[in-house]
Amino acid sequence: MGGMDMQSKKAAMDHLDHVSYPATKEELVKACDNMSDVPDADKKWFMDNLPGGTYQNSGDVRAALRM
Repeated sequence: MGGMDMQSKKAAMDHLDHVSYPATKEELVKACDNMSDVPDADKKWFMDNLPGGTYQNSGDVRAALRM
């Protein structure tokens, strides 16, 4: 995942496992904004790179981000 180091990727992915699915990009971005342990630059990368749509689970999000 370009732009994020391994620790940031793990922190972001751990958070995605706690989101209620199905979830839209907008809902995921909102959840991402509350990830206090993820650097702002990584949150921006997530918002900029996640395609629009509705995701059924965290695996769908990982696949969309090619993680």
